[in-house]
Amino acid sequence: MAALWILLASFLFSLMGAAVKLASNEYSVAEIVFYRGLVGIILLYFFIRHQGGKLRTEHLGGHLWRGAIGVVSLWMWFYAATKLPLATAVTLNYMSPIWTAVAMIGLAWWQGKERIALPLLAAIAVSFGGVMLALRPAFEAQQWFGALMALVSGMLAAIAYTMVRRLSRAGEPEYRVVFYFLAVNIAAGVAGSLLPGGSPDGAPWHAHSPRGAALLLFIGASGVFAQMALTRAWRTGKVLVVANLQYTGIVFSSVWGILIWHDVFDWHVWLGMVLILASSLAATFYNTVTEKRAAAARADT
Repeated sequence: MAALWILLASFLFSLMGAAVKLASNEYSVAEIVFYRGLVGIILLYFFIRHQGGKLRTEHLGGHLWRGAIGVVSLWMWFYAATKLPLATAVTLNYMSPIWTAVAMIGLAWWQGKERIALPLLAAIAVSFGGVMLALRPAFEAQQWFGALMALVSGMLAAIAYTMVRRLSRAGEPEYRVVFYFLAVNIAAGVAGSLLPGGSPDGAPWHAHSPRGAALLLFIGASGVFAQMALTRAWRTGKVLVVANLQYTGIVFSSVWGILIWHDVFDWHVWLGMVLILASSLAATFYNTVTEKRAAAARADT
């Protein structure tokens, strides 16, 4: 069942990314973040009332930290999606296993361990090569800042997903995790809109057109249902299955990019995306196996 939840989440997130890219012609990133949170939290509130759920939590600090890291990641990804081809932005954002591998190697070096996992080093090297190939058009078009935002977004997303798993293991239901995340979205969106330079044209808020309002409603609705599905998948599914199936989002996003924006990639970009995907899958597999072995070793002692 977890496989179906992660496939649904990846599909909805890809649709949300396409809607964000379309809405960026009328709204700033701060506004999109705000309305994403507002629409989502209203829909989620009615769901919670219908299910008889409760918002009271003993882990408020954990929710706020997860929300803060998650909203910064979301903000960066929204920005990257407006500047890069959708498939490229999504691919770079899905590099969280590579960042986990980098952290593991860095920790091993810091602790003075002589043996560093060669498979992880190989995955990082392959992924780095894939990034260079995938971003070749972006650098030629002076879109390097958007690419940087997508990369950092993926790094922060890896941290946020770890915090989601911790909250779930502490007994927090998925609706509560998503609710507090959306609340932080609203606060961050308001703050970002009011800051100088929050919008390219200087206007903190923009009037709604029927098209723009529909896109914002869709972003909020698809985002909250995708987040619920993702949280449930991480809570109930096996790490390896969930982590690998989430990469279907790259396929979905590639389809929307071709159909809506008529994106055309040369072989460098496709090869780069394949290398990033393959190295991320390999790193996910290695990390999961290593964690299982460590847990088994602890259980034996």
